[in-house]
Amino acid sequence: MPTIVPKASDIVRERVSRIEVPMAERRTFSDEETRVEARRLYDLGMGCNAIGREIGIVPSAVSAWAKREGLKFDRSKVIAANKANAADLEQKRLRLVSKMADVAEDALDSLDAPYLVYNFGGKDNEYRDEVLDAAPMDARRTAVTMAGIAFDKASRVIERETDVSGATSVLGALQAGLGAVVAALDQDTPPDEQDG
Repeated sequence: MPTIVPKASDIVRERVSRIEVPMAERRTFSDEETRVEARRLYDLGMGCNAIGREIGIVPSAVSAWAKREGLKFDRSKVIAANKANAADLEQKRLRLVSKMADVAEDALDSLDAPYLVYNFGGKDNEYRDEVLDAAPMDARRTAVTMAGIAFDKASRVIERETDVSGATSVLGALQAGLGAVVAALDQDTPPDEQDG
């Protein structure tokens, strides 16, 4: 008699059906106590996420409740926190770029120094090494690639951080200079040629 092998999906479904996962008790704004507590926390100046954590309701439900009640959350704290977080992330990024540049610089500096190459091999798995006068071509290629990537990333950070207000003043100065040249040329041109 042939053995009937159940499909993998049937096995999974069978095992999952035996698992009893208690449904978490979900709080909603249907009871008066929750609404009063949420309003008290709102009046204390707590934000949407903080109220949700405090009373055990998802922030989207808190936001919907506030909208129904005609309440608005003070976004200035959120905006300030986002700006502080962005500044922190920027500092981390700058430190990372600096570290990458240091590693790339060290790699490039080591290319012309004596370079140790080694190998394990042979039937006895012997170790052999040799010191070369300079790094071999594949190590040079790797170091140059690493330095190029670090330079590219650092350049992008610098370009992003560059204050472009100077570009406006340069363009304004260029425009004024060209205007002065045109005016000077107009003065040197005989009057009958200026009219065209």
